[in-house]
Amino acid sequence: MSVRRLAKEQPASFAFTPETLEKANWWIAKYPESRRQSAVIPILWLVQKQEGWCSEPSLRAIAELLGMPYIRVLEVATFYTMFQLEPVGKVLVQVCGTTPCMLRGAGDLIKVCKDKIGAKDHMSADGWFTWQEVECLGACVNAPMAQINDYYYEDLTPESLAEILDKFRAGEKPYPGSYAGRHSSEPQGGALTLTDSKLYDGSAAKKIKKLPNAPTPETAT
Repeated sequence: MSVRRLAKEQPASFAFTPETLEKANWWIAKYPESRRQSAVIPILWLVQKQEGWCSEPSLRAIAELLGMPYIRVLEVATFYTMFQLEPVGKVLVQVCGTTPCMLRGAGDLIKVCKDKIGAKDHMSADGWFTWQEVECLGACVNAPMAQINDYYYEDLTPESLAEILDKFRAGEKPYPGSYAGRHSSEPQGGALTLTDSKLYDGSAAKKIKKLPNAPTPETAT
């Protein structure tokens, strides 16, 4: 694993918004008082949703809120790659580079990001984008894919990814999901099995006659 460090330039301070603090206290309340430090990961995530990244002042604020040493919060933030340690653009593009996506053309998607955004792991000059290559995002059937902000964009081609980035830069919100016209993870071209809805909607079962003396849900034990 590569060494992850905090950004060299840091804000002077950090403050929880009332909404973030309310959610943080909700998470803390899930644990016994002596185990409130267990809420560190969800609170780091809340801070990142508020600020876009996790700054040093925010880590110190979390440590104070949870009554734990700052170094412990730093250890968690630097270990988990989902936590951003420097400012990111308005649009965070995370391209899956694991084997299934790479075999399906992730390398071409990465080239699009380099050409249209710039160096990975750093905010673009216009402040719009940051892109990263990440490990498996669990959507291998829909490879190649990328997570953009909170949503999955699947079955991508260099052309479709370039169009998506252009739409984001224009202030639009491109639709997430498959860009090959697939529904969920069904085969390309449509489902090939369970095409008869009676096999799964319960209608066939309703037509089966009840056996004599068969227990009902009310009498079964």
